[in-house]
Amino acid sequence: MPILETIRTALRGITANKLRASLTTLGIIIGVASVIAMLALGNGARAAVEANFRFLGSDSIQINVEQKLNRGEFVPVGKILSYEDGLEMPARLSLIKRADMNVSGAGKVRYGRTALDMVVTGTTADALLAQATNQQVQPVGWPDGKPLTEAAFISQGRFFTPGEVLSGVNVCVLGYKTATDLFLGDNPIDQPVLVNRQRCLVIGVMAELEVTDPAQRTRSKPNEGLYLPISTAIRSFYDKEPSVNITAHVADESRMDEAKNQVVALLRQRHAVEKDDDGKYQDDFRMTTRNDILGAQQDAARTFAILLAAMAAVSLVVGGIGIMNVMLVSVTERTREIGLRMAVGAHRTDVVSQFLLEALFLSAGGGILGIAIGILSIPLAAALNRGVALLAPNSIPLAFSVALLIGILFGLYPALRAAQLDPIEALRYE
Repeated sequence: MPILETIRTALRGITANKLRASLTTLGIIIGVASVIAMLALGNGARAAVEANFRFLGSDSIQINVEQKLNRGEFVPVGKILSYEDGLEMPARLSLIKRADMNVSGAGKVRYGRTALDMVVTGTTADALLAQATNQQVQPVGWPDGKPLTEAAFISQGRFFTPGEVLSGVNVCVLGYKTATDLFLGDNPIDQPVLVNRQRCLVIGVMAELEVTDPAQRTRSKPNEGLYLPISTAIRSFYDKEPSVNITAHVADESRMDEAKNQVVALLRQRHAVEKDDDGKYQDDFRMTTRNDILGAQQDAARTFAILLAAMAAVSLVVGGIGIMNVMLVSVTERTREIGLRMAVGAHRTDVVSQFLLEALFLSAGGGILGIAIGILSIPLAAALNRGVALLAPNSIPLAFSVALLIGILFGLYPALRAAQLDPIEALRYE
């Protein structure tokens, strides 16, 4: 029998009962849609993790104090990470080339009769180098692909020097909007401002900045704030020494594990961390590298993939069973038709082809509808997942291929059963 005639016969068999055919494909539709939607969620989650930790360079070790929840407030489990801890790292550790530190809090800045509430940040002299490296912010209108430099972040004056940080002088650098709001267009350089009632000399103004990630632009305010040498901030604005955030930069990325061991040994010595009864150190700090994040992300992705595969497999198997059930019913209802076709010369392969094509058309139709529903459901999935869902392009051919495979696997048995009917017995069937 010509292939076109076989296809027309298969289509007539499906359209003979449209409602039954539609209900049969529901399992395939749900399975394919869930594959696309869940892959979009996983793809979005991975993109969000990469964006959130993009600031952490491949040569960086992020060090934070270990905390616990006590009466609704997070408190350090041991000693804080001190400014001196950060100073000791490049001085005593051969694999650490520098340590960036920062501490921040709410402050009131006053000039003349103008007073502003803002975030005051104490940082090291390498803060601009860190901004140029992590590329979370950039000067407004900065050309794409052009390398960022420290000088690009300053519009007037200068940033404070390592010597000013070590000596704790009362100097500060203003954010672009902060300078505009305080001085109303006047030159702020070498003018004194009061920061929490402490006199500071303005030595620089930041350039107008923008966040590189468009999704974060409504949440972040890079042009508001004031920067102080971290030693000045700790001495002048805190009743007791605060815990600082430290980012240690490794001289040789290939020796990252060795560098981490050096940092651990130093902090355990400085914090007098001892072993517990089980012989394990109870560290009061934690360290994070890009490899740590990627490893955790891969573990989560594997778990997510297993869950996805299980959910999709259940839906698709249910859909396949539905196709097999309907095809077996169809074989029973059309027994006389099969016998008549075989009596007038149709081969068993023609019968197998006809019923297998019917199963394939059902699964293909379900797959196409499932793809459409899956794509349309991505905005809803994103809304339920804080805006994190991205269509994975490979999910469409993957889901459709699986749908076709289900059609073949579950349609083969009914097709073979139809082909094995005895023509004489089939013609007698009532």
